[in-house]
Amino acid sequence: MKSQTASGLLIMVALAAGSVLVGAQTLTPMPQNPPREFGASITPAFEGWYDNADGTHSFLIGYYSRNTRAEVDVPIGPNNHFEPGEPDRGQPTHFLPSRRFGMFVVTVPKEFGRTQKIVWTLTANGQTFSIPFSMQPDYNVSPFKSSEQGAHGYNTPPIVRFDPNGPTFTGPAANPASAIVRTAVVSEPMALDFWADDDGRYSTATSAPIDPAKPRPPVTLVVSKYRGPGAVVFSDARPKLEILRGGKPDESYSGQTTTTVTFGRPGDYLLHVTANDYSGNGGGGSVCCWTTALIKVAVKAVSPNPTGGGD
Repeated sequence: MKSQTASGLLIMVALAAGSVLVGAQTLTPMPQNPPREFGASITPAFEGWYDNADGTHSFLIGYYSRNTRAEVDVPIGPNNHFEPGEPDRGQPTHFLPSRRFGMFVVTVPKEFGRTQKIVWTLTANGQTFSIPFSMQPDYNVSPFKSSEQGAHGYNTPPIVRFDPNGPTFTGPAANPASAIVRTAVVSEPMALDFWADDDGRYSTATSAPIDPAKPRPPVTLVVSKYRGPGAVVFSDARPKLEILRGGKPDESYSGQTTTTVTFGRPGDYLLHVTANDYSGNGGGGSVCCWTTALIKVAVKAVSPNPTGGGD
């Protein structure tokens, strides 16, 4: 039987001082690694795994940064790598504060065995964690469709587009291979447009109804830096969607919004987008239903003024 609750998804974290069980949906502060504003550790988090229609398998992965304010950069290499095989599996190199659910997926071939493992090793602020991922039955999740049927059917993730008629993204399946492509110029704001559709349904680990006294937006967006050589500044990293249709629980919904992003240095960047539905972060503990996507941006240096004069 599939298990999608926090209690059913546990990962073993190897520490220098011993071992501790860490929940995939809630990672508890540890005495050896308490949260702090700066200088704390970052732990990879295994949300679960699922089968794909083509026979391949995907691991859904997030992380927990015990830094409550600091954003930490860890480039691909000895301090941020997968093994065995290719060390770069599309993981972030820029880490945001606190818990980040299902930020990306790593897909393995259909021949990948049930007892095989891949390991993500991450060192931040001098503290190293190596977390294994394998297809254990208790970790099997269904992030594209809720396991429990509500009064109005099964919940599914929001559908996100970056152009009115552009490609659609649904489910937590962010990977650089599927990123949309943009270009920008250093210090010049680049517009990011979003369209979102959702079924208005929601999931929780307890199947509890939404509290009408604490209404939530049908879809919420979080935009962040994922990789890149310089500072990234958003005019609004949590842009509020304008309601185009619907807006209440169990009512079909559409929304649209725009934000801007400014890059501090030239180079290649990846931006990350998370779209949560009524369920909230991590699917309200159900590992369904949110959507992730990546935006690949080639940022050029400021062009010299071709008409500018000189002595």
